[in-house]
Amino acid sequence: MKIVFLEPLGLAVEAVEKACLELKKQGHEVVVYPDRRPELNIERAAGADVVVESNMPLRKEFFDACPNLKMLSIAFTGLDHIDMDECERRGIIVKNAAGYSTEAVAEETICMMIGLYRHVIENDRITRSCKGPSMAPGREIAGKTVGVIGMGAIGQRTAALAQAFGCKVIAWNRMPKQVSGVTFVDKETLLRESDIVALHIALNSETRNFLTAKDFAIMKPTSIIVNAARGPVVNTNDLGEALKNGVIAGAALDVYDGEPPLKEDNPLLTAPNTLLLPHIGFSTKEAFEERLIIVVENIVRFIAALGMTN
Repeated sequence: MKIVFLEPLGLAVEAVEKACLELKKQGHEVVVYPDRRPELNIERAAGADVVVESNMPLRKEFFDACPNLKMLSIAFTGLDHIDMDECERRGIIVKNAAGYSTEAVAEETICMMIGLYRHVIENDRITRSCKGPSMAPGREIAGKTVGVIGMGAIGQRTAALAQAFGCKVIAWNRMPKQVSGVTFVDKETLLRESDIVALHIALNSETRNFLTAKDFAIMKPTSIIVNAARGPVVNTNDLGEALKNGVIAGAALDVYDGEPPLKEDNPLLTAPNTLLLPHIGFSTKEAFEERLIIVVENIVRFIAALGMTN
């Protein structure tokens, strides 16, 4: 089989090739491209039986140009950038890299909470300017109520870290679970009682615009939102208005309705008390190494299920 990595997944090409040695020994061809070039995806995937990539959108035109494609091994947790209807129609197996970034995203969530509360970015700029006093005193997350929306692996790890910082944790999940130290509540109660709302839900038809103006109106005026899930689960325009009008106190975001760079008219760019990161929650050396292992294992299992060695 021809296995094509459309990108090196944040690692050296040599590291990816080393992880694929067993596949090569079985007689499979492995091609690893050294960079991300979405405009070349179709050209690079020509003749491939298996394609590996992270979060570059793959739509109908890609699949039209890849008639041999049998599997996508996606080096990402979410699959909303993949045309799953086309994959199902064509019988293409799609596997994600579930769990590779659990620790990375949970740690980033806590980082954004503290960064926003302590005005880290603003105080860094003041210090580097060599003039002016620091900003007004920040706040501590210890003793605050953190409401976690979505209690999958990342949500649960965020809850555990928040508890380690001395936070009370409440949660909403589509299906309530038993999680140590966490009280499950309905959505309105979570929004009303939380000082910090952390989003960790998948994006689908039910969760798009999960938080809008009516939800922000329920929240405390001192509360903040931290979104490391998917941008469209929060209505961007409504959030911008809520921040500008003081309905809520702040927002820390690593995801948006569309990948960065953001458009210049995005209301969050001029909203007060915001911490905006360029979708880097998953981006750690440890996470990249773990997802390469998962991606290759998914391919190995797929090939084994077909009963093929070459």
